[in-house]
Amino acid sequence: MNIGCIVEYIDQQKIVSAVILSEKKGKLRLLNENSREVNFSEKRLSHISQLSLDTALSKTALVNHLKQATETRKRLAETIDIRELWEIFHDEPEEIDLDAMTLFCFDPPLTPDHEAAVVRAFFNDQLYFKVNNAIFTPCSPEQVEGKKRQIKEGARREGLIAKGAQWLTLMQADQLPETPIPVDPGVIEILKSYYLQGSDSHFSAVAKQMLKKSDLSAPEQLFKIFVNAGIWDIDENIDLLAMQIATRFSDTVLGATKKLSQTQSHVFKDPQRIDLTDIPLITIDGQSTQDYDDAISLENTENGYRLGIHIIDVAAYIKSGDPIDMAARYRASSIYMPDDKLPMIPPSLSEDLCSLKEGQTRPGISTLVKMNRFFEILEYKIVPSIICVHKQMSYTEANLLNGKNDPITSLYKIATLLREKRLKAGGIQITLPEVNVWLEDNREIRYAKIDRENPSRMLVSEMMILANSLMAEFLADHNVPAVFRSQAPPRQRIFKGIETALMPNFLQRKQLSRAIIGIKPELHAGLGVKAYATATSPIRRYHDLLTQRQIKSILGIGKAYSKLELEEILQTIAVPMANSGRIQGARKRYWLIKYLETMRGKSFETLVLDCHRDYYNILLKEFMLEARLPHSGLKLKVGDILHVTIQHADARRNQLSLFAA
Repeated sequence: MNIGCIVEYIDQQKIVSAVILSEKKGKLRLLNENSREVNFSEKRLSHISQLSLDTALSKTALVNHLKQATETRKRLAETIDIRELWEIFHDEPEEIDLDAMTLFCFDPPLTPDHEAAVVRAFFNDQLYFKVNNAIFTPCSPEQVEGKKRQIKEGARREGLIAKGAQWLTLMQADQLPETPIPVDPGVIEILKSYYLQGSDSHFSAVAKQMLKKSDLSAPEQLFKIFVNAGIWDIDENIDLLAMQIATRFSDTVLGATKKLSQTQSHVFKDPQRIDLTDIPLITIDGQSTQDYDDAISLENTENGYRLGIHIIDVAAYIKSGDPIDMAARYRASSIYMPDDKLPMIPPSLSEDLCSLKEGQTRPGISTLVKMNRFFEILEYKIVPSIICVHKQMSYTEANLLNGKNDPITSLYKIATLLREKRLKAGGIQITLPEVNVWLEDNREIRYAKIDRENPSRMLVSEMMILANSLMAEFLADHNVPAVFRSQAPPRQRIFKGIETALMPNFLQRKQLSRAIIGIKPELHAGLGVKAYATATSPIRRYHDLLTQRQIKSILGIGKAYSKLELEEILQTIAVPMANSGRIQGARKRYWLIKYLETMRGKSFETLVLDCHRDYYNILLKEFMLEARLPHSGLKLKVGDILHVTIQHADARRNQLSLFAA
């Protein structure tokens, strides 16, 4: 390649003219039309001209010659109609070299400028021809249409980037206008998606360009902008958005719900249902509970007692595969949070028609347990029933009646004996307290530590375990698949019986085997029962609704799911079921840390749960909240008690900084 030869190369999507100043083994030193010297590879040149310049000329003279050549070639390129050439060639597509294409574009005599103009023209319009190594191949009409769509989409993309960058820049102003700054909804959806999903977002590349052009360095900065724009609340539940959890029911579901509420009398006409409305049923729940799915009764008999655990027959209203059922399946579970509740089925069902409200007749599935006067189980039966709750109690009310009133006193005795029996069979009772968090109407954060071992809570827990284990036995005896929960024995047993101290319970919990959901009855070592099914909460857990339908099929009402159908459904609801648990835990933690944001400088007692190389995992006992404490020269061991001071809390970032008091 000759020194002084005029060449062209592509830089930032533009063709640049240059002259070769020197060459060594394919490596060129060029002076370009912008008066810059650059090093370049011969292989990267887009055109090599036969025209040469005298490199002995001054730099200014060389640059002027290059600029003149560029202008000449631009003017020539503008005379070429690429689409007209494509109309000529595309019917019989053949490869055309640069010399032939130049002849098609210009009349002789031809110069290197004409040839370079052809290269420029086809570079500027790449819609109709593929160009590779100076070979031109016409595209098919389908390919041209595809390219047009790409160009249109590219223009739309660039337009969105410009709009997004402009809006983000305006939203960073020190003082925002009182009226909202208008923005393309598409921009908001792109930025939301990027904030929630990061690089996994389909729009991440576009969003990154928006941020870059508006001088934002991190996607975390978007949250404040969304809040300032009124798009999100300062306490927005980001996990709900990221996991795409539905917060509203569709019009189809609501329509089906309304229709169901108007035509529900048929559920009582089934002759197989036993009328138990004369039996005084009670419910025992939290004070704020609005969806009642279980009730208890205790009757005196000639030789002892008849214990009843009655579950609302949700399946009597909601049929498998109908719109309400499919919405419930998609949700898999109700989600209870300090600031919100997302029911599995619409509230008009979960809190009314499908709820065991006091004084309201409802269809039920009743487990009736015959006991002798020593509260030993003699036999049981499960029946479809018609029931009516006579009294609704809170846990507090039931606790006050314990020891003073039947049936509460006797029910507590039965629950105590049931628990002793389970523990003797190898059951493990974890007695960690629970912290309940809620928001008052004025958004004030409140919390209360709950002893899950208090009499009324223990009573209800044991009754539900009994009902679930008996229903599991019933299903197993009839060889019907259902949603069974099993658990292998613990890897190590830390204690036997009831242990109230925190540390042994945490240690024991770490040793528990993972609970398994399956369709075959197997040992549940943690509960101390041979088989266990979840069936007592059909309002709030889809697992329980499935099992309820299986039980009813044995009783002659409805059709059972096959093994394959159950397996497919369980696979479908596994992710939303897991997500609901994550949401509940994360949201509770959010509001506890939010509460601690106002506690900077306050000290709390903690328990060391684990020791790691760089930090201790500790428990703030007051809130049952786990956090990390840096070593900072401390010499602690598992089980140590120490006081820590709140240094910094940020609920949005899930940050809790502590130091030893």
